[in-house]
Amino acid sequence: MLLKTKGIPHGIDRPVVGRVTFSATGNAEILISDAYSHETMRRYKAVLSGLPPLYADSSPGVFSIADTSHLHEGDIVVAHSDGVVNTAYRVNSAHNFLLFTERCNSNCLMCSQPPRDRDDTDYLYQLHSQTIPLIPKDCQELGITGGEPTLLGDRFFKLLTQIQQELPDTEVHCLTNGRSFAWQGMADRMGEMNYSRLMFGIPVYSDYPAQHDYIVQAKDAFHQTVRGLYNLAKKNVRVELRIVLHQQTIPRLVKLAKFIYKNLPFAEHVAFMGLEHQGYTPHNIRKLWIDPEDYQQELSAAVLYLADMGMNVSVYNAQLCVTPGELWEYTRRSISDWKNVYHEECSRCVMQEKCGGFFASGMKMHSRGILAFN
Repeated sequence: MLLKTKGIPHGIDRPVVGRVTFSATGNAEILISDAYSHETMRRYKAVLSGLPPLYADSSPGVFSIADTSHLHEGDIVVAHSDGVVNTAYRVNSAHNFLLFTERCNSNCLMCSQPPRDRDDTDYLYQLHSQTIPLIPKDCQELGITGGEPTLLGDRFFKLLTQIQQELPDTEVHCLTNGRSFAWQGMADRMGEMNYSRLMFGIPVYSDYPAQHDYIVQAKDAFHQTVRGLYNLAKKNVRVELRIVLHQQTIPRLVKLAKFIYKNLPFAEHVAFMGLEHQGYTPHNIRKLWIDPEDYQQELSAAVLYLADMGMNVSVYNAQLCVTPGELWEYTRRSISDWKNVYHEECSRCVMQEKCGGFFASGMKMHSRGILAFN
C-alpha cells in the first residue's frame, strides 16, 4: 500500500503538516488539485498537484506528483522540502500510528525497524504536535511506535498529554521495551497522568534474564523491563506483554508462560506473535527461523496454560492452516492493513476472511504447511 509520494517542491523550506482536500472550498490545510487560482491557493498552506507550478509566484506546494490516488479527503500528510509527501494519518484506516523516534536503547535480533543512531526526537516531536490536533475526534484507536518512544523524555509526556486532551475517547497503544520505567520518576509521571485509555505493549522474551538480554542485545535489559513493569503496575498503568516466536524464544516458551502468571499476573493482555521478515530478521535468519508447524506444541501449551489461569491471551500474525484448532479462538487478524497480504494458496481457501494472513515480507519465507481449506 502506498504511504508516500514525491514531486517537485516549490517554496517549502520546512515540513508542512495538514489535512488534504480535493475541493477548492474544502475544510483543510492542503489542496490537491490540477486546476487552481491564486485566490484558491491563498486559502491553503500548500498545494499538491500533478502539474508543474501554474504561476511563477505559486504558493508553497509539491508539483508534478505522479500519483495521489492513495489519498482521501481528510487524510493528514506531511509535505517535505525535498518533495516527499508522507501520509501521517488515513481517515479510512483503523491502523494509524505515530512514529515517535527511530532511536532505541535495545537492538533486538528480529527488530522489524532497526534503530538509527541520530537524534530525530525534536524533528518528530514538532511534526506530531501539529498532527495530533488534526486527527478526527472519532478516531477509535491510535498506535505509538519507534524505536523507543520513551527516549523523547519530557517531550514523550507532552505528546501523550496532547493526545489525551485532543482525543479523549481514543484507545492508545504504545510499543515500548519498558526499560525507562525502571526509573521510578518515569513511572510516577506516567501514573500521574491517570491515562486510562493508554496501554503499553512491552516485550518479555524469556524467563531467563541472560536469554532475554541476548535477544534484545542489551545488558541488564530483563531486570530493567521487569522492574519497569512493576513500577507501572503500582501506578495502575495498563500493560500488555508481547512475545515474538522464533528459535530463541520457543525452547522456554512454557516456562515463560508460567513465569508470567506467577510474576506478572497484572498484565491485561499477553500476545504471542509470529516473526516478521523485515529489518534485522533476514540478517539473523539462521538464529531466528523456525517453521510455525514445528512449534505448535509449545505454543499451544503456553497459550492454553495462561488461558486456563484466567489471563487474556492472543496469537498474532498466525495462519489458521498451520495453527491447531484448539488455538483458533485466540488468533487475531493483527497485521496492519498496509502490509497485510495473502499467499496465492489463500485465494482458494474458505477460511481466508477469518485468517490473519501474512506480512508482505512473509512471502519470502513462510511455513511449509500453508494449505487452503476447501
